[in-house]
Amino acid sequence: MAGHSQFKNIMHRKGRQDKARSKLFGKLAREITVAAKMGLPDPAFNARLRAAILAARAENMSKDVIERAVKKSQGNDAESYDEIRYEGYGPGGVAVIVEALTDNRNRTAGEVRATFTKNGGNLAETGAVSFMFDHLGVVEFDAKVGNADAMLEAAIEAGAEDVVSNDDGHQVFTAQDGLREVAKALEAKFGEPRKAAMMWKPQNTIALDDENGERLLEMISTLEENDDVQNVYANFEISDTLMQKISA
Repeated sequence: MAGHSQFKNIMHRKGRQDKARSKLFGKLAREITVAAKMGLPDPAFNARLRAAILAARAENMSKDVIERAVKKSQGNDAESYDEIRYEGYGPGGVAVIVEALTDNRNRTAGEVRATFTKNGGNLAETGAVSFMFDHLGVVEFDAKVGNADAMLEAAIEAGAEDVVSNDDGHQVFTAQDGLREVAKALEAKFGEPRKAAMMWKPQNTIALDDENGERLLEMISTLEENDDVQNVYANFEISDTLMQKISA
């Protein structure tokens, strides 16, 4: 599993998502607005918008808030954001990808660079580390929708590339251009997924000692607290002892 997903699961269990609910909703709303502005404001004809709404529903965002975010994309006074990808290295040489939506490129670049530097990392040029990741579509379901064999069989029939099933649920990976069709086929069989989006999946992971692991987790946490940062991906593994320490 990608280090990013592993970290998110730990933080979720510790209850930090509830503490940052308003910040999370702001990021989800921003993605909905951008997705609706880039295509039709109808999720039935806009795969990115549908993915954004699925993510919002998974966090219990109300229908009214979702609709307001869509409406912000329309008209002459529509909110405008730039999509930017930052790449660099964290503690222990871990490759890190940061996706942001910003209305001020200079502000976001400065804040992201400062976070890397403060935590013993360094920002690099775009393309410096993304070759170590696969840019894939992912469709996620709760574990209760079916067992691993059923999900694997359905995913193969839908044209997916890989499936990872565990106690946290099912992750179905697909090529970029196959996300919409795979998600549609799986939804017909298992119901609405909890997530359907693009992601950066590391091809290999780096094992970190506890010191570098803690520094990297702190860096990722700081990045994710930034209002402009939407997603953070990293190719790392942390030790069992650090995992137990964080989960305690």
